[in-house]
Amino acid sequence: MAKKILITGATGLVGTALKKQLLSRGYGVNTLSRKNSKDPNNFTWDVYQGTIDPACIAGVDAVVHLAGEAVADKKWTPERKQQIIDSRVKSTELLFNTIKSAASHQIKSFISSSAVGYYGDCGDEILTEESANGYGFLAECCKLWEDAVDEGKKLSLRIVKLRTGIVLSTEGGALPQLAQPVKLFAGAALDSGKQWTPWLHIDDMVEMYIDAIENPKMEGNYNACAPFPVTNKALTKALAKQLHRPFWPIHVPKAALNLLLGERTEAVLMSSNTSAQKILDAGFKFRFTHLDEALKALYRG
Repeated sequence: MAKKILITGATGLVGTALKKQLLSRGYGVNTLSRKNSKDPNNFTWDVYQGTIDPACIAGVDAVVHLAGEAVADKKWTPERKQQIIDSRVKSTELLFNTIKSAASHQIKSFISSSAVGYYGDCGDEILTEESANGYGFLAECCKLWEDAVDEGKKLSLRIVKLRTGIVLSTEGGALPQLAQPVKLFAGAALDSGKQWTPWLHIDDMVEMYIDAIENPKMEGNYNACAPFPVTNKALTKALAKQLHRPFWPIHVPKAALNLLLGERTEAVLMSSNTSAQKILDAGFKFRFTHLDEALKALYRG
């Protein structure tokens, strides 16, 4: 079993929770950050300048690569799009170059985040890990990202890529944004409301990364999503029920979303009806399989 893990993106939603859980289980954890820290296990890098402290991989058995610019927080200008891609592709290349240049290392596994955006907008089609790469900016970004990660095979690393949907947490990510209009008594479906929205409770997301670290038989792509995806309408309705707010039988028109979000509407209205069968076959045990129980656990405090 791996004893020391290097995490990139360790200050993000998933990285913070994963680091905490790994430390509680006796793992050593190194982190990579753009900022200096008093933490002796935190090392610095600058993806855009191509600099990294090579000491970050000393004694490391596995890398969990979560770093990447946020997709939905800023307008998708051509510059921002390139930054979103570069933050994923160039960071991966920098890590592999560091491993390649090391006089010696013991890294055996490289586990990377990816996203269901890989498939593009697929309507009701059931999406397995064998489904084709789709169309649109997010699909292009995910393809370039995963191709960069697959280069690690040349270094004889075990590669795992977790294609993630919406990670549900009240601490950050998409859920607080989805819940805000509901809390303001404005809960309604977006566009048709029929677009499939794969989701995963933060606790299951963390456990899935730990499974990927500990299970040497896990390799390749996995849909990191609960077994029962829901439509946007069902998600919004479930949120309204949990927050004791009304759900209005109206639809926010796509034109309004385009005015508000521009090209980012692609991310909001994408339909991804993902299958969790492969991760289930790998032996992963979900704690939360149904949306209602996941939301109840998150909001009961």
